[in-house]
Amino acid sequence: MINKDTKLCMSLSARPGNFGTKFHNSLYQQLGLNFIYKAFSTQNIEDAIKGIKALSIRGCAISMPFKEVCIPFLDKLTDSALAIDSVNTIVNDDNYLTAYNTDYIAIQKLIIQYQLTPEHSVIIHGSGGMAKAVIAAFYDASFRNVTILARNQVLAQKIADKYGFLALTKPKSQYDILVNATPIGMVGSTDSDKLSFSSDLVKQAAIVFDVVAMPVNTPLINEAKKYNRITISGREVMILQAVEQFILYTGKIPTDEQIQLAAQIASQQ
Repeated sequence: MINKDTKLCMSLSARPGNFGTKFHNSLYQQLGLNFIYKAFSTQNIEDAIKGIKALSIRGCAISMPFKEVCIPFLDKLTDSALAIDSVNTIVNDDNYLTAYNTDYIAIQKLIIQYQLTPEHSVIIHGSGGMAKAVIAAFYDASFRNVTILARNQVLAQKIADKYGFLALTKPKSQYDILVNATPIGMVGSTDSDKLSFSSDLVKQAAIVFDVVAMPVNTPLINEAKKYNRITISGREVMILQAVEQFILYTGKIPTDEQIQLAAQIASQQ
């Protein structure tokens, strides 16, 4: 039952989806918490962030294209957000907004889970907020043979210089791990049917990682499966980072079974 004591959590993105809403609300229900979660979009990020304070909203997930532009309106950036100048989670404690990046935490966990090692060469496509989280996570996992691929050469070079990586506008050689950290392949994007890496690069790779969560099987993931490559999906990133958000908002740690059920419910149409 929703009542005057119900705590609201929300998300802000250009293209709101149902996954986070269903996932969080399922966990609230399973754990008997008086919370509710709702997805929103906005044309005015400053007023939207101010609204988190004004309405005592407990927490807010931040997605593209707001991960960087929201920063000036926050009170504190934790290390995970400060290191990469990108935010995906805001927690409101008595009108004090603290920012985190749980995408970074999710990528770290997947690197460990899939036993990716620094001996692998990596190419990461993208230079936005999600790409920064991916790049930082690989760097902190001791990867050094990393190439950043982006159309914006100036921005890509700035990020690459920070970590001692290579920046390119076109890939030049074979890579062990391909990581797409752009919206290419995302439902609703202008490039929803396109590959973020060429078929030739996919053939030569050992592991293909697409952070796009909708659909689960993006064009890149489908291409990788054609060649029996190991694949890591954006849905895995979404679940891991959402669990971290849930813990930050509620202080509760769900069981693996509760997480699996919430993910199943969230994946249903």
